[in-house]
Amino acid sequence: MAAKRKKLAANLKRYWTVYVLMLPGLAYLFINNYMPLPGIVVAFKKYNAKLGIFGSEWIGFQNFKYLFLTSDAWIITRNTILYNAVFIVVNTVFAIIVAIILSELYGKMKKAYQSVILLPNLISTVIVGYLVYAFLSNGSGFLNNSILPMMGKEPISWYSEAKYWPVILVIVNAWKSVGYSCILFLATILGIDRSIYESAKISGATKLQQIWYLTIPLLKSTVVMLTLMAIGRIFYSDFGLFYQIPMNQGPLYSTTNTIDTYVYRGLLQLGNISMSSAAGVYQSLVGFVLVLGANTLVRFVDRDSALI
Repeated sequence: MAAKRKKLAANLKRYWTVYVLMLPGLAYLFINNYMPLPGIVVAFKKYNAKLGIFGSEWIGFQNFKYLFLTSDAWIITRNTILYNAVFIVVNTVFAIIVAIILSELYGKMKKAYQSVILLPNLISTVIVGYLVYAFLSNGSGFLNNSILPMMGKEPISWYSEAKYWPVILVIVNAWKSVGYSCILFLATILGIDRSIYESAKISGATKLQQIWYLTIPLLKSTVVMLTLMAIGRIFYSDFGLFYQIPMNQGPLYSTTNTIDTYVYRGLLQLGNISMSSAAGVYQSLVGFVLVLGANTLVRFVDRDSALI
């Protein structure tokens, strides 16, 4: 015990600057993630602002029952899961492709391309919503006034036709997210020992063969880690993407309504804080189980690629 205390004191003395730098992040993590935990009890109560969280009436699982017995329960669950599944696949594939292309560039243009491709991730979703509206609006939209007439087609009422929005949302999400994801893959690619590629080149491997047999397999751990993290949030949706981009248009709810937007609209219309809390608890628990399940599966197939 004395030896452990001595070692701990030595580490504190040696790395005290690192621990000081950690404090703001730890404080944020504690305040944002751990202090609100007692509020989970709201999901099991009929919240009354006058009585407070702990003084409100306990109603058990009634809030969860209300959430999933509505006529829209199947639609919002289906949309949330399927959209996120498609986002994971599409964004991962395009992020890897872009990262490989960037890794082959040299000089100042490489940094310029990195900055340009990362820019959409920094743009507010509200602004992205108006950019999309500039393309799709019925009266002055670029597609209806320029592209479709050139193709000999009639203008489309984009904000009244729900069938187009699965494709639109996937494209917008990819445009906004791929830039950030590709930076993570690019960092992994740049960390690969270049002697491996030199050996492959000497052996007569073409550039495509190097990418297929070396780069992509060596990206496996990064792909698995990012996929597991995405699976943990598969019951969550990008609220701005599904609310701001379709401009909250009622005719599009069948393909744009997710758990998050449904709860938000319910909170605005009904003011039911307890039901919103129940949805959050449900999403967190399901996400936790999915991450553990996916990680267990990965560990069974390839232990080295698992998170734990």
